[in-house]
Amino acid sequence: MAAILPPPIRIFLLRHAEAAWATSGQNDFDRPLNDKGYADAELVADKAADKGYRPDLILSSTAIRCRETTDAMHRAMGATVEVRFVDALYNATPDTYLEILDAQEEASSVMLVGHNPTMEQTLEALIGHDALLRDLPTGFPTAGLAVLDYVNDGWSLVDFVID
Repeated sequence: MAAILPPPIRIFLLRHAEAAWATSGQNDFDRPLNDKGYADAELVADKAADKGYRPDLILSSTAIRCRETTDAMHRAMGATVEVRFVDALYNATPDTYLEILDAQEEASSVMLVGHNPTMEQTLEALIGHDALLRDLPTGFPTAGLAVLDYVNDGWSLVDFVID
């Protein structure tokens, strides 16, 4: 897996909020958030903003549920936060997530909005298996936001924000 060295010095990993089940003939890509998902996205965005978390850049999967989760985060963070939608984040591997993060040399903090299991695997690649099991024993929940800082030559989970 790719190693990520600063910048960025802070990474936010946000798993999209809960999506609706696909309707007949609907592609997975096109599934929107369900009512709980909309509420959870707003709650986690508000909590993150209340804690002063504000990335320089938000990179989001182009899937509808990620776009809707990103919209909630963008509203809470303020219109000046740059948002980019990245096709490669849908159905990606953890290596792809890490490569995209590593390519963000101009930003000191980056938020990635994506999918599981890739989001959990990316977190594990950054903080290690033991830390993942300790900090998220039940896995990476929908609308969960991991906040990581680069400390002492390694990535450390400093906070986990949920609805």
